[in-house]
Amino acid sequence: MSDDTIRLVTIGRILRRRRRLLAVLVVVGALVGYGTSMLFPPRYTTSTSVLLAGQWEERELLTQAEIAASSAVVDRAAGTLDWSGVSDSELRDQVSATAADGNIIKISGTAETPGRAQRLSDEVAQQFVTFASRIAGDTTEEPETATGPEALRKKVAETNRRITDLANAADPGQTVESVQARTELEKLRTALQEAMQKLEEADPASNKAGMVVMGPAARPTGEAPPTRLQLTVGGGLLFLLVAVIGHLAAARMSRRLRTEAEIAAALGSPLLGTVDVPGERSAQRPRGPGPWARVRWLLGADTRWDIPTPQVSGDEAARQIRYRRLCARLRTHLPAPRRLLVVVPEGDEIARRAAGQLVAEAKNDPLLRVVDVSVSQPMVPDRDTESGALVVLSAGSWTAVELGGIAEACADGRHEVVGVVVAGTVRDGSTRSAGHRADDATPALAVRGHATGGSV
Repeated sequence: MSDDTIRLVTIGRILRRRRRLLAVLVVVGALVGYGTSMLFPPRYTTSTSVLLAGQWEERELLTQAEIAASSAVVDRAAGTLDWSGVSDSELRDQVSATAADGNIIKISGTAETPGRAQRLSDEVAQQFVTFASRIAGDTTEEPETATGPEALRKKVAETNRRITDLANAADPGQTVESVQARTELEKLRTALQEAMQKLEEADPASNKAGMVVMGPAARPTGEAPPTRLQLTVGGGLLFLLVAVIGHLAAARMSRRLRTEAEIAAALGSPLLGTVDVPGERSAQRPRGPGPWARVRWLLGADTRWDIPTPQVSGDEAARQIRYRRLCARLRTHLPAPRRLLVVVPEGDEIARRAAGQLVAEAKNDPLLRVVDVSVSQPMVPDRDTESGALVVLSAGSWTAVELGGIAEACADGRHEVVGVVVAGTVRDGSTRSAGHRADDATPALAVRGHATGGSV
């Protein structure tokens, strides 16, 4: 699979053949997510809207949102609330503000209870309005501290009073000079009033200082995300995703040989042929000692998922023809006496069944003796009367290093590897009777020997 494209059929094969393992991992992930939710208390979030009067540009609204969530506002709210066990820095992390459409600043507060979340949002909104009004100059200031536009207004009012005094002190008569003086003073008063009106209209403090809290915050009825249910479901899905990705990565990095040419090259021997074995569920389960083998069996982890679905084969007679032709090739390759050691990698159930069928079809001509060889510590019996060794194995199960070890073990036992037989599983498309010849595979395995030598 290292060169195959990852397709949906591959993922479907993982889900189908590893369903018990994946189900256990999903349950474990859900428990981990549930346990994580127990470490964090539930959180509740609500928000309050503040309406800003006047014309505002987008960057100005963003600035006001930053001010609403700043420490200058939140610290004042924290001092008013005076919650024990909650510091000002923690409270700042629980407050956020965003600029919405329509000159609205939405202030959100998060707390451990719905009531606290509601109070926090309302208090921060009130403190924001107060702070913004103070910045804009809405609050009443002392005369000695008044500056800028406020000082100008006072000067204009004082000038108006002086103009009134001058107009009253002018000659009340109807002389030309007195009328002109009063007229000029009135024009000056009018010009000052118009100038102050324009100044008021252009003053941003008078236009943008009006902020209104649009009602109290709504009491939250549900937890803020991530909720306990979301963490539980997310944990299960995360473990499932990691498990699928892990299967794909392991298959992508696998070094197992899958083609007959690669297998023959790794063993340094010619390929004599391929044989078919009717697929059985137990044939795809590598058996091993110890409690871990049973755990793998219970989880379904001992079932190969990366092998393609076996194709439908012909009847039993067609499969037997393959074995007979293979026996005929062996006779031509073997010098007298016709005795051969059949080497099967330990744990390769498919190859073991194929070797048993081959022994049954050979009918002691040539005489075949089957031995299981461990791939981790390969060792074959020393040469006795055998004319060589025949390696029978299944494709996609062993790496080049493991097969190279088997070839070296045969050479150490003075056995020449005369050929390689690759076995594959197929789905039996024929109806087999109870007394069929395929049952003869059981007595054929009776001549099998152990890796340490000897026969049984």
